Amino acid sequence: MLFVTELLHNHLLLSALCGWAAAQVLKTIIFAVSNRGVDWSRLMGDGGMPSGHSATVCALAASAGLEYGVSSAYFGITTVLGIIVMHDAMGVRLEAGKHAQALNELRELLDSDREPEEKLKELLGHTPLQVFAGGTLGIAVAFLLQ
Repeated sequence: MLFVTELLHNHLLLSALCGWAAAQVLKTIIFAVSNRGVDWSRLMGDGGMPSGHSATVCALAASAGLEYGVSSAYFGITTVLGIIVMHDAMGVRLEAGKHAQALNELRELLDSDREPEEKLKELLGHTPLQVFAGGTLGIAVAFLLQ
């Protein structure tokens, strides 16, 4: 029980988890409004607006800065981690999603007479706006929980 109590008092962990949860809920709502239907897989899915990865790492870094100061090693480590995660979301993962979409279209063209195969996952990365929105959300969550 002491372990659970200690976890619940870990502001950095709670802030990061709440940042992620807020982003995922917002992502599901935004997807439902723009597509006129709820897709519950968006609650756990990658890609979309806002970036859950960005919200998580920005909430973590902001909480570290608020709790330990911006000159602390904690803030430095979490900020560098955040930059890497957000850069990857806009770069490699976004391009991988574009490639998956092109491959799905190509498979559909070439295999029109066969039973359709399971599609490759296309929503992997984020646009700069989605990353910015997730980061802003994460920082706001950190300040709200402080």
